[in-house]
Amino acid sequence: MAEANERTDLPAGGPIRRGLAYPAAVEKLIEEFAKLPGVGRKSAERMAFFVLKSEETAATGLARAVLDVKQKIRHCRICWNLSDGPVCGICDNPGRERGQVLVVEQPKDLIALEQTGMYRGLYHVLMGRLSPLDGVEASDLTIGDLLARVKDPGKNAGGVPITEIILGLNPTLEGDGTGLYLQRELGALSVSITRLARGLPSGSQLEYANKAVLADAIQSRQRLSGG
Repeated sequence: MAEANERTDLPAGGPIRRGLAYPAAVEKLIEEFAKLPGVGRKSAERMAFFVLKSEETAATGLARAVLDVKQKIRHCRICWNLSDGPVCGICDNPGRERGQVLVVEQPKDLIALEQTGMYRGLYHVLMGRLSPLDGVEASDLTIGDLLARVKDPGKNAGGVPITEIILGLNPTLEGDGTGLYLQRELGALSVSITRLARGLPSGSQLEYANKAVLADAIQSRQRLSGG
């Protein structure tokens, strides 16, 4: 007779092995999705099962899109916008006002401003903002490339001299600090410096502002200094 505390319902192969709840490939996919910003374990599981339930062509398309982004997308050699060629479509467009450059922090800010349809000049993407607490210095951004564009027309689209720099940085503490730094660096150069009007609430992000607010900000930009 079996002892009272002896398990008699175990499978013939021995105790149940306790390991991953999912096969290794599924678990790996969940882990990779969970690395995305704002995606937790539960959301990653839902995304993984969506891929599992999808047709193979859909899954292959997703994988191909990820690879294409990593292999084909680069930064414009003039303004640092995202591009699939050496120069982005904005810098390559002769219909843009090439003497006017709007400085933004990230490509997503550029897209938000473009969607207003109110701006016809060029851009310069800093790829971040100054943040001493996070160890982000001027050398970590594309500030040097911006100064070079202003000093040497040959580094700007079409070889056109830059006459106006518009500071379109996010109205945050770091954004304002970056703007002050740029104003100081550009002050000695023969260029007009303006900034977007404060129709943008302090502490907000350009990507979350609606088109009307962004359009007002572009039209009501203010002169800071310069020629």
